[in-house]
Amino acid sequence: MDSSFVALESPNSPMHIGSVLIYNPATAPGGFVRFKDILQFIGSRMQLSRTMRQRLVRVPFDLDYPYWVEDPDFDLEYHVRHVALPKPGDWRQLCIQAARIHARPLDLNRPPWEFTVVEGLDAVEGYPPGCFAFVTKVHHAAIDGMSGIDLMEALHTLTPDAGPPSKPDTWKPEKIPGPVELLGKSYINALLNPLKQAQVAAKAVPGVAGVIRGLIAKDFKLSTDLVPPRTRFNRTISPHRVVEGRTFDLKEFKAIRALLPEAKVNDVAIAVIGGALHKYLSAKGDLPKATMTAMAPISVRATDEKGDMGNQVAAMIAPLGTHIADPAERLAYVYSQTNNSKAMTNALGARRMTEVSKVNPLLYMALGAQLFSRVSLAHRLAMPFNTVVTNVPGPPVHIYSSGARLESMALSLICLTDGLGLAHVVQSYVGEAYISFTACRDIMPDPEFYSQCLQDSFDELLAAARALEAAPAAAPAAKAKTKPKAKPRAKAARAPRENA
Repeated sequence: MDSSFVALESPNSPMHIGSVLIYNPATAPGGFVRFKDILQFIGSRMQLSRTMRQRLVRVPFDLDYPYWVEDPDFDLEYHVRHVALPKPGDWRQLCIQAARIHARPLDLNRPPWEFTVVEGLDAVEGYPPGCFAFVTKVHHAAIDGMSGIDLMEALHTLTPDAGPPSKPDTWKPEKIPGPVELLGKSYINALLNPLKQAQVAAKAVPGVAGVIRGLIAKDFKLSTDLVPPRTRFNRTISPHRVVEGRTFDLKEFKAIRALLPEAKVNDVAIAVIGGALHKYLSAKGDLPKATMTAMAPISVRATDEKGDMGNQVAAMIAPLGTHIADPAERLAYVYSQTNNSKAMTNALGARRMTEVSKVNPLLYMALGAQLFSRVSLAHRLAMPFNTVVTNVPGPPVHIYSSGARLESMALSLICLTDGLGLAHVVQSYVGEAYISFTACRDIMPDPEFYSQCLQDSFDELLAAARALEAAPAAAPAAKAKTKPKAKPRAKAARAPRENA
């Protein structure tokens, strides 16, 4: 699975993920953080993350999966950069800068990550003057969402004055293997691959049997709602990106569950995104009659794999209810459909799904990815889903980097491919919830409008939940006339944001 992200890498589709993190240096010694302090802080904690100093080594002709090697030429100052926004330094400028940084491919001849420190955020609403941001980029071959959180933990502390790790750094660089050595390893793996394929096939039999039993018992059903319609987001993408998002009160997010107490917070997020797409595409006169669908990654990372590099994820298909205008009806629909998809995924075995990818020859994956891109097959073939919605819970308490308090995990950045021009990340941190998105600029030239659609969709769901809670205490005649008042949100002052 990690290798598939390497195979999919192209100038138009760099396969890295990242985030925009905003820090308040007021908690740091002297109330100020220098770039030198950041370099020193990160350098003192690199031993806590295996990702930081390992680079990829590709086998000639992609005859085998790449290898991870401890980089003998590692240079921290190459990976940590420093820029400043021009005045006034507002939210729109930060989004533009983040999109430009995210659009540039990583150098895969070095450890595949970059952090850019961005200063000059004095006009970003909701934050005190002097704040700075990290725009992070890490190749998806190295991390998934959950191991990305582990990387966050390695580069942060629970108190502003915490010292460096007490354990000594025993890291040692490795020699880069030559082509002959790599080809020799690929030959041995090619001989063993048929045996691995047989083992995976044997492990897949119980999953297939479970799906058949579930269909017979009607534990779940195969629905046409799982077949996505063609949309403007499912075509060949450009190399240009836009990023945007909204911040919500986490308590208000959870309060929406009053419409359907058994629903999860993730169901609410999917319903918000479904409503936003309904509004956005309706305004464009481009709303499909059938519901759009999302691929929702599922972490299968075991407790003892918490610090491991790479990806341990399966996926399910989640219908978004974009064809339903009523917010409460959409949430009920999303809940029923996600339960159906979860039951199907559980019957097949989420962990078993990830095992299948371990025996696919990289050469075929690389050739298939290049053919898909060069022939523009995304214009001709139906995609298995319309967008991505991934949910990554963040820390429930404040954390610090170089003594500066992390104020907000404002945006999460995600990779796009041909046929997938829009992707979402749902994240939480302390008392806030975030829905952010990455899109191809040619497909979505107006991200600030889609961001407003997310806000409007959320507000409609919250108003419906409050109206339901207030209904028993209200007189029957008054219920039809009284419009529920929306509770003001402290962080919603950042709502009117724009992007290019």
